[in-house]
Amino acid sequence: MLLSMTGFGNATFDADGVHVSSEIKSVNNRYLKLSVRMPDSVARFEADIEKLIRSRVARGSIQLTLRVRFHGGQSEYRIDPAVLKSYQQQLSEVSQKGSEHPNLAHLLQLPGVVTETELPDDLVNSLWPMIEKCLTEALDHFDDFRQREGESMRQDLERQCEVIETSVSRVAELAPRVVAEYRDKILERVRRLISDATISVSENDVIREVALFSDRCDINEEITRLRSHTEQFLRLLNGTTSQGRKLEFIGQEMFREINTTGSKANNVEIALSVVEMKAAIERMREVLQNVE
Repeated sequence: MLLSMTGFGNATFDADGVHVSSEIKSVNNRYLKLSVRMPDSVARFEADIEKLIRSRVARGSIQLTLRVRFHGGQSEYRIDPAVLKSYQQQLSEVSQKGSEHPNLAHLLQLPGVVTETELPDDLVNSLWPMIEKCLTEALDHFDDFRQREGESMRQDLERQCEVIETSVSRVAELAPRVVAEYRDKILERVRRLISDATISVSENDVIREVALFSDRCDINEEITRLRSHTEQFLRLLNGTTSQGRKLEFIGQEMFREINTTGSKANNVEIALSVVEMKAAIERMREVLQNVE
């Protein structure tokens, strides 16, 4: 199972004249980064809110917007008459010198004019069960979104693994021929050089040394390791938890083996397969950037 680091979820809750709404958005991030916007009146619950989010999310840049409104007589905000009067007096003096007199809408936007109503402690404490229920529902929707995105990414990564497996099989078929052709080519060159020289060298010695040198282009170990990494990648991909970091690491190991294969095997057909595998790895890297 994969979870996307890109997600969205929201929820509302109404009870006892209180309306609570929460909205969660996220984008990819190597670590877990939280940004919480909420009324000052319920800021005391910030640690509890972060704990709840961290219990559900491992990585990503999370932005939560929490709103609390009261139906009926309880007002959320109040105008500070003293601050408003002070602004009016100062602006009145400025306006007498030719400046435009600001309207009330402009005044209300000035710092300190509109403040949140201070709520009784018992009322604030009674809000937490409502906030927790609303946030939990939003996180459920958030997870549903991420799971749908994650399934799409899982299928994409599986397709890239199929490309690599097909290419590895093709390379494995060519590998023995590559070593033999390379050995014969080197042996022919050495024999030609020896025939022009005044020294005497045993044919068996030449064959042995050329065989040792030819082993340097043997890619069987790389093929074995690449197949093993691909199998491990698929196991994690279809596991019960989302493990984006481990998948990234295995992807790096796969690329290393592919790169070594391309460097050691001096063969046009293998080179084409290496290009296909590198393209698949590059696509996997792009997808994994957004996997939790």
